[in-house]
Amino acid sequence: MANYRRNRINEEVQRELCEILREVKDPRVCRALVNVTAADVSADLKYAKVFYSTLGKCEEEEVQEGLVSAQGFIRTQIARRLNLRVTPKFTFIKDRSAENGARISSLLKQVEKDLRDNADGADSTESSDGIRRVPTLDSAKEENCPDGAEDCSGDSPNKNP
Repeated sequence: MANYRRNRINEEVQRELCEILREVKDPRVCRALVNVTAADVSADLKYAKVFYSTLGKCEEEEVQEGLVSAQGFIRTQIARRLNLRVTPKFTFIKDRSAENGARISSLLKQVEKDLRDNADGADSTESSDGIRRVPTLDSAKEENCPDGAEDCSGDSPNKNP
C-alpha cells in the first residue's frame, strides 16, 4: 500500500477515535479525558497501534482496561464511519512523550540554575564596570607559565631536539 495512503488512513483513524472516545460510556474512560495522539495502522489494515494520553488524575491500568473493554464498540463505530476493507484490531499504548518532555524541561531548568549558581561563585571576577569576567584558557596560561616562557608544555616549536 502506498505510504501516502497509509498516512491518510492513520490520520482518519486518529480523528475518528478522538470523537468515538467521547461517546464511550465506560466511567474509566470518560473520567480520564483520553486524547489520541497517534494511530499506526498496519499495511494490511488488520492491526492498529493507538497511542493515547490522559488528562487528570487517573489510574493507568483502569484507563487501559476501559479502552480494552470498549474495543468492540470502538471497532463497530470505526467500521460505520470509515470505508475500509478490514476494520483493524486496536492495541492501546500509553503515550508518555508529554511526561518525558516535562521531565527533560525540569532537568534543563535545574542545570541552568546550577550553572548560574556556580557562575556566581569564585570562578568569575567582577570588574568596576559591573561586567562579570570569566577566566579563559589564555589567562590561565599566563598565570601558570614562568616569566618569558612562550609555551608551558616545554614543547616549543623553536627548540631543536
